[in-house]
Amino acid sequence: MRKFLFPVFFLASLICSAQKQVYLFSYFTDNGQDGLHYASSTDGLHWSALRQGASYLSPEVGKDKLMRDPCIIRGADGQFHMVWTSGWHDQIIGYSSSKDLKNWSPQQAISVMEHEPTAKNSWAPEVFYDDQQKQYLIFWATTIPGRHADIADSEHEKGLNHRIYYVTTKDFKKFSKTKLFFNPSFSAIDASLLKKGKWYYMFVKNENPKPAEKNIRITKSRKAEGPYPVEVSAPITGKYWAEGPTAVEIGDYVYVYFDKYIDHTYGALRSKDMEHWEDVSDQVEFPKGIRHGTVLTITEAEFNAIK
Repeated sequence: MRKFLFPVFFLASLICSAQKQVYLFSYFTDNGQDGLHYASSTDGLHWSALRQGASYLSPEVGKDKLMRDPCIIRGADGQFHMVWTSGWHDQIIGYSSSKDLKNWSPQQAISVMEHEPTAKNSWAPEVFYDDQQKQYLIFWATTIPGRHADIADSEHEKGLNHRIYYVTTKDFKKFSKTKLFFNPSFSAIDASLLKKGKWYYMFVKNENPKPAEKNIRITKSRKAEGPYPVEVSAPITGKYWAEGPTAVEIGDYVYVYFDKYIDHTYGALRSKDMEHWEDVSDQVEFPKGIRHGTVLTITEAEFNAIK
């Protein structure tokens, strides 16, 4: 009787596909001084802190040695790549990679704005894999005094008037020159990308102070690198102040989570068509003290290895 040799790669594929998906939220608490925190969910609504809210990684780079706004993605190389805000007045951002979300490579300072001596900051960086160009985009918000139109008197708000800048890289060793990524007619911060179908959607905060906007808008492009139209959508968030959007597809919906930072709580929206948004903030549960973070999908095995 001939033995049937089951292909190992096919078996591994079946095992992977059979694993349940877990949604992982990377976030910071307080001022970001103790580093990286995780929360998990299986339905996108109920989130629980891992390790009783203990930190998974302490910050080591930057003037203030903070780890605010951690953004983690799964790269094309199968590794996890993370960027974060390293300090309030840094011209660099933090970077590290991991194979298992637990053991991280030596932390690296990526010089993104040191060529601009007057640049005030490099805030809320995000990393995104551009599957068309086979490269990574890293983008963040920076204020360069006097550089951009100040139609809402933004520079009188602690001297800040942000726009979104970016670099590209294929290996996190060599980086392109810094370029302007998104330059609307308002102070823009906290940009985040989601690919859905043939479109790349950018969620971004309108930071204008007079009159106070502090809400999330949307623009979209056929290319990850843009250009993104500066004529953005109407606010998708409500009368509360919101920042730090992060999006994920769960079932028929796209969920957008955001920090209601004045209310010291987290909110959520969802949509089936990317045009009509339902506020489901009253349905979500997040750990106490959670601050601006990002969401990604991992396998049950990966989750079990870190919980």
